[in-house]
Amino acid sequence: MKRGKKILIAVVALLLALAFIWTRVQAAEPEPEPVRVLAFGDSLTAGYGLDPEDAYPALLEAIARDKGFHLTVRNAGLSGETTAGGLRRIGWVLRQPVDVLILALGANDALRGQDPEATENNLRTIIAEAREAHPDVTILLAGMFAPPNLGSDYRRAFDGIFPRIAEDEEVRLVPFLLEGVAGDPSLNQADGIHPTREGQRIMARTVWAELHRALEDSAPGAG
Repeated sequence: MKRGKKILIAVVALLLALAFIWTRVQAAEPEPEPVRVLAFGDSLTAGYGLDPEDAYPALLEAIARDKGFHLTVRNAGLSGETTAGGLRRIGWVLRQPVDVLILALGANDALRGQDPEATENNLRTIIAEAREAHPDVTILLAGMFAPPNLGSDYRRAFDGIFPRIAEDEEVRLVPFLLEGVAGDPSLNQADGIHPTREGQRIMARTVWAELHRALEDSAPGAG
């Protein structure tokens, strides 16, 4: 009886010791670094007229968390920004570490009827600067369409910018940032241009579809 009690005490002590060691090992393991995402764009990215947490960059974090991905999204959207303005400030924005760049500029270029060739050159230069600053960065280019009132020639020239850059520069393409949102009064604010909260949710899902593929492709063992 006494011998059995001693054995039981020894087993319990061993289990407690193993539990303590396991706890220490778990505590010593560093938390995985989050994927650092930079959303670089204009008022559509900034979430014009909405609280920051209702803009698609913040919503991407929530979607990723629900899907089991650990990432942080920095919102570098600036209302009124053109590709030329973005080019002027991209160097400053890239001073912080970036793993994924969501490049969502061009809407204001089209609204102002700016030269599509200049828009394309600006976007290509932003991509080049991003790769120079962060050679391993993954780039998602968010496509945009010109409004119909600018005429068919302008629309053809402008709309072709984004798929052409994606192919030439080998970046990932979100074909149209406002897919399912543009032109729907119920998903846009009174100005008919800037998405509502629900519109931003749809944008987040649109961007997430391509961002998700990028995260899966860059995961260890992918490919």
